[in-house]
Amino acid sequence: MTNILIAEDHAIVRLGISILLKNLYPGTNVLEVDDFNEAIKIINQRPIDLIILDINIPNGNSTQMIDTMRARQPEIRILIFSAYDEELYAQRYIEAGANGFLSKGARGPEIDKAIKTVLNSDIYASEFVKQSLLQRLADKNTSSNPLQNLSNRETEVMQLLIDAKSVSEISSMLNLQISTVSTYRKRIFEKLSIKNIVELIQKYRSLTP
Repeated sequence: MTNILIAEDHAIVRLGISILLKNLYPGTNVLEVDDFNEAIKIINQRPIDLIILDINIPNGNSTQMIDTMRARQPEIRILIFSAYDEELYAQRYIEAGANGFLSKGARGPEIDKAIKTVLNSDIYASEFVKQSLLQRLADKNTSSNPLQNLSNRETEVMQLLIDAKSVSEISSMLNLQISTVSTYRKRIFEKLSIKNIVELIQKYRSLTP
């Protein structure tokens, strides 16, 4: 029996995915959690074939989640399911070890395709992401989008700042020193040529689809 774990903090989203999975794959054992620590507890207790993981989940929100899961189950398949911008986050998470990245705006047929692709040990990315990656490879100069020049950690901090998290909250969520988070914030502002959070939000919206 295939074991699929849904790690998503919004109950209505979990319910929708669970119903879809049970309709598409009868007999599949579907488990649900709303917190990354709870996901790890289940991974420690039983084999999981696939985890459908929201990036912005309590006690998670970092590419380090992938290393944490693989340290316990090296063969686990990881499909990121997120509302965050595909162009900005898909490559980062796939490079970090995820087996696929799927937008929460995806419909049933695409979700089905993504799950089958990942369970068959292939990498899944939408056509939009594939075209974006090809465009970056074709352009050997520095990306014209300054968001692409941020490191993975800077991108994580940026998203949490946009989500109205304070420096102390980000410090706790990412297990970093407050001074380290402040340094990341300063670097982000410098790279994006902005001075405050309002300008950060405006810049982000202007540079993402």
